[in-house]
Amino acid sequence: MTQEDVTHLLKELGDGNRVAFDRLLARVYPELKQIANARLRDQHSAQTLNPTGLVHEAYIRMVRYQDVDWRGRAHFFGAVAGTMRRVLIDRARAKSADKRSGDRVTLVGPGEDDAEFEFASGASTGLTMEELLELDDALERLSAHRPRWVKMIECRYFAGLTIDETAEVLGVSKGTVSNDWQVARAWLHRELNPDK
Repeated sequence: MTQEDVTHLLKELGDGNRVAFDRLLARVYPELKQIANARLRDQHSAQTLNPTGLVHEAYIRMVRYQDVDWRGRAHFFGAVAGTMRRVLIDRARAKSADKRSGDRVTLVGPGEDDAEFEFASGASTGLTMEELLELDDALERLSAHRPRWVKMIECRYFAGLTIDETAEVLGVSKGTVSNDWQVARAWLHRELNPDK
């Protein structure tokens, strides 16, 4: 689906066409499924959310956003990024409360330089649910000082958007996203590994 097609459907949605949201989802579903698959790679437990489940849960939550004045495809995918983050965090909280938090989830941003965020545990097969909650807590602390960085991390890490797509979502240059990405990852490394 072209960017223009998505933008047209988002405009229809903004104009009050409620059917446009379902048409939009049908058109972007393969891309959302690919993003979800990348976010949930290497799942080792049948009880862990699968890519289809992540897309469907994000869709259910996104239905509430039908009254948003969408500014285009990038704005929509930015919202998807935040929604996927909330779905994953809510699931991690529920699993942690159930004392079944040994499951691991791999969340890796796109590109060679985007290795997993490092935790003191040295996890290489993904984040435990506790580590995902630690990441969310760190992002909450970061949001008080650098909210744009948090949105960038959601776009890059949780939704798997490229630097170009993230720049479009945030309305900044690709160079700004690239530089901020490096600094934000270093900040998170320090926050998540205070003894290193």
